[in-house]
Amino acid sequence: MQTASFYNDLKFSEESVVITPMLESDFGKEIRIAFKEGQIMKKHKTKFPITVMTLRGSIEFGVGEKKVILNEGDVIALEGNVMHELKALTESVVRLSLHKGDSVARVKGVLKL
Repeated sequence: MQTASFYNDLKFSEESVVITPMLESDFGKEIRIAFKEGQIMKKHKTKFPITVMTLRGSIEFGVGEKKVILNEGDVIALEGNVMHELKALTESVVRLSLHKGDSVARVKGVLKL
């Protein structure tokens, strides 16, 4: 059994979003992404499906020309190979659920785009 808290040891950075691996199981990975207001994750994609949930704050989630506001408790699921971007409308904490075959390194690489 594993446990984690998305709120314990929560850190934000003025320079970029903070990506923290939280749990890994036989079927997936849970990642915390901490955004200061206005921070973005530029357009990117993964070949695997993902689920994104806003735990705190408000995120603008863009897919192509469509933009969806994800407030606290809102969740969105995407199939693989869908280009998307995130922008924090307020200081925000996001839960990213990854497929087992995906990697935290790939998520961190998005910050270098």
